[in-house]
Amino acid sequence: MTDWARPIGTGWVLDAPAGGPDVDEFADPVEIAAALAADPGDSLLAVQHPHRLPGGRSLEESLPAARAMLDRLRTRDYRPVRDVVAPYRISGPDGTAAGVLCLVDPSAVGARIRHSEEVYTGVVAERAAALRALGCATSAAMLVPVSGDELTAAALGAARGAPAVEVTGGGRAHRLWLTGPGAEQDRLLAAVRAAPLLVADGNHRVAAAAEAGTPLLALVTAGPDLRIGAIHRTISGTGLTAAALARAWRRAGLTVRETSGVDTPVPGSTVVTGHGGTLLVELPPGEPDHTAVENLLLAKALGLDPEGPHVHALPEGHPPGPGTDAVLRLAPVPLSEVLTAHAQGRRLPRKSTYFTPKPRSGLLLAALTG
Repeated sequence: MTDWARPIGTGWVLDAPAGGPDVDEFADPVEIAAALAADPGDSLLAVQHPHRLPGGRSLEESLPAARAMLDRLRTRDYRPVRDVVAPYRISGPDGTAAGVLCLVDPSAVGARIRHSEEVYTGVVAERAAALRALGCATSAAMLVPVSGDELTAAALGAARGAPAVEVTGGGRAHRLWLTGPGAEQDRLLAAVRAAPLLVADGNHRVAAAAEAGTPLLALVTAGPDLRIGAIHRTISGTGLTAAALARAWRRAGLTVRETSGVDTPVPGSTVVTGHGGTLLVELPPGEPDHTAVENLLLAKALGLDPEGPHVHALPEGHPPGPGTDAVLRLAPVPLSEVLTAHAQGRRLPRKSTYFTPKPRSGLLLAALTG
């Protein structure tokens, strides 16, 4: 299997300022619904989450309208391109990355590409249904070589002249070039295929593409300055105070102490900020911190389903949503732990690593057939 990474046969590159809410600023369904209610017009966010628009329709009922909306956006804001890969450079306060946007065959998942984290099955099912209905990838997963780095020099060498797209915002600059058929495209794809890859960001997108049987749009990058931030957990809609949480966790046998709120979480602990105080909770050894938080602190001690409506993942630097009762802050997972898990064929707990800088959604769309 030598052609598992290939050019985008039919694509659309952004040719106008993108309207509507920024897709990449929202991770929580409640936040997405609020953003779409405030700005319900045509947008990439609405295409990706049509069932969260005002009106309360199911995903299946919403997808035909989402496909029509995507057609309008491509006509209005994009220009078509053929048989391209895209050298891509991101720079900002949270790191720098140079890589290549291309299509990846779903058969490569498990062979050349391994997941780094477990996934939420419901999210994968939703995204797979959307991919099949839309026939177009609007956001890219980020894949990282586990050894060597032929890719950075190749990508930077191909990033010449004026970029096809340049977007700035949030302190980051995103620049994207287009490389058509020829020797340079061949060199870029050879660099992409040079080493096994792990999924740094977009485990759900990768799993959805495999389930749908469609190609995956991916940014393959080795950095050179990728960083891993923490992903925390929030509890909402329970009415639980810091004191109530402390009692429940002590009953479960955990060591809990009140703290000033300035503690930084370290591996083996979580710092919990809730109504009425801040707690430092020692986690049991022998399993990843995110697993202990979901299985022991949330499921066993509080009776909360980690996949249910009261528990949400919170990437580092994002504000908690409205109605949050408590934030359980966790230490970032070291890259060495990610690579060790990959080498052993293990997956980390879902939503436990926050790689940056991430590719921006919607700069280059890719048809999944033809």
